[in-house]
Amino acid sequence: MAETDPDLAEAVVENTRRYSNLFADVVHDMLPDYKEKDVVHKDSLDVYIEHRLLMQQRNHPDGGEATRDPRNQYPAELMRRFEIYFKAPSQQKHVAIREVKAQSIGKLTCVKGIVTRATEVKPMMIVATYTCDQCGAETYQPISSPQFMPLLMCQSQDCQTNRSGGRLYLQTRGSKFVKFQEVKIQEHSDQVPVGSIPRSMSVFCKGELTRLAQPGDHISIMGIFLPMLRTGFKQVAQGLLSETYMEAHRVTKMNKTEDDELEAEELTEEEIKQVAEDDFYDKLSCSIAPEIYGHEDIKKALLLLLVGGVDRSPKGMKIRGNINICLMGDPGVAKSQLLSYIDRLAPRSQYTTGRGSSGVGLTAAVMKDPLTGEMTLEGGALVLADQGVCCIDEFDKMMDGDRTAIHEVMEQQTISIAKAGIMTSLNARVSILAAANPAYGRYNPKKSVEHNIQLPAALLSRFDLLWLIRDQADRENDLRLAQHITYVHQHNVQPPSQFTPLDMKLMRRYIALCKTKQPAIPEALSDYITGAYVEMRKEARNSKDMTFTSARTLLGILRLSTALARLRLSDVVEKDDVNEAMRLMEMSKDSLNTSQEHTGRTQNVTDQIFAIIREMAPQKGVKSVKMTDIMELCTSKGFKPTNIDECIEVYEELNVWQTNQAKTKLTFV
Repeated sequence: MAETDPDLAEAVVENTRRYSNLFADVVHDMLPDYKEKDVVHKDSLDVYIEHRLLMQQRNHPDGGEATRDPRNQYPAELMRRFEIYFKAPSQQKHVAIREVKAQSIGKLTCVKGIVTRATEVKPMMIVATYTCDQCGAETYQPISSPQFMPLLMCQSQDCQTNRSGGRLYLQTRGSKFVKFQEVKIQEHSDQVPVGSIPRSMSVFCKGELTRLAQPGDHISIMGIFLPMLRTGFKQVAQGLLSETYMEAHRVTKMNKTEDDELEAEELTEEEIKQVAEDDFYDKLSCSIAPEIYGHEDIKKALLLLLVGGVDRSPKGMKIRGNINICLMGDPGVAKSQLLSYIDRLAPRSQYTTGRGSSGVGLTAAVMKDPLTGEMTLEGGALVLADQGVCCIDEFDKMMDGDRTAIHEVMEQQTISIAKAGIMTSLNARVSILAAANPAYGRYNPKKSVEHNIQLPAALLSRFDLLWLIRDQADRENDLRLAQHITYVHQHNVQPPSQFTPLDMKLMRRYIALCKTKQPAIPEALSDYITGAYVEMRKEARNSKDMTFTSARTLLGILRLSTALARLRLSDVVEKDDVNEAMRLMEMSKDSLNTSQEHTGRTQNVTDQIFAIIREMAPQKGVKSVKMTDIMELCTSKGFKPTNIDECIEVYEELNVWQTNQAKTKLTFV
């Protein structure tokens, strides 16, 4: 419209409510010209209207419409079978919720915010139809406000002339209802000025615009800003104040930070090529928070947390696919920065801190609904982040009572509630990313791990990966870290590295593409995984370490390996995925076990690998080991293939062992 008649388009934006009625009348008059074929599928209202029109032609064949009372004629709202909505011109900007003021009343405005509450959809009367008990005539009453005063006396010609005073009775079958839903939106936290609390606004959705938004969605709404009309006692009770609401014309889901709408468009060939290079796994993990130095393995784990494993539902039970990670570390190792980056990157996420959230605020609160007055549930942070990520900072400073609310969410992925006569269980299919400090503020190497991490074992076993990030003095590392930080501080970008990090939008869309895959684990690999798990249990029993190896660890490996297969956009899990998952597990365990400071000289990597290979050699007969076995065992313990090759070369020069020409077998001398 803006291209053909800009003045009309501007007038529509300025006075939308009036024009929507005019346009509806025009479309109603023009529709019969465009009718191609008769539609057979009819509901009761269609039959009813058709019946009434035939009756009218039979009763008034000479077009005796003029004599009838206007209230007895069919109102346009009853005959229409379509809805008219306007979409604002694309150059119109979004207005902050607190900027929508008196000058926007009656105009088409765009606001965006996050949905905090959506009521259930109920029918709302648009046209009331009455029948007279004396003359049988029908009276119609279009309704535009939230309340209406029913008509009592019949106004038709017969009753007026006969003075019979027929009473009117409401007929629900002949009345017209539309779907109605009220949505409450709240402004984004970045739009709130300093020292204010976020404003909210009621949005009324009718017809086809209902059920488009759930609590927790970021949406953009185009609609008309209107005052609420109240009549009768409500008006008296309300006094001199008036409430406002927005009548929705268009509801779209938005991305978290940018102004673009959530596109479901496919990735182009160039973008897939840009992502899927040889070392795309490293590239994607380095694109997570590139301004933070180091932490390569942790970034890989966070990438897998965003992608998530595959949910499995055998009959009657549910095995979660979401990955939970806990980052435990000294102050100043950029834990909170990683959390806030993940919060910005994930399409659905909530960020809370341990002290700032109560158990009810995390799960669900029972509230009184202001519209209907009945008790309703208002979802907390974990429910709003359903099918997303919930980042909890300062996890160790939470009250014990509040922390128990998370136990059920982390394994069963539901929240069961029995409060105020409401017995229900809500879905909370959420990945939890928690950051905590050790019990004494800093990690104390002289104490055992249990003393440092004072979290219950029931909670720790629910985390698939538990990283301990220690801040140890090391000249080389400190120098590189300091150079990195000063560079970022000066130039506001990360230092040039071997590859340029991908931007957030591309990452989001690639992760959404990964989530569509449902990889399965082939038969051949299941024996390998069970063998590896039994080996891990045996080691845990022998070494008496505190990291608790249970069946949840096995499920954790399965989740990580399916997430890795998803990342490759593959439908089958391969052996490399399982090895990488076990390597991440071992690395997270090693980060905990570094606390046992070795007395005597510390072994370097080469010596550790040599010790593993020496144990593998058979006691009797020819002492030879297959290279593939060495690679498998050492990589599952967290060593990189380059280190293994280096170790083999070093000891071959020392004449401890020899390898054959094809490098397939290693024999001790």
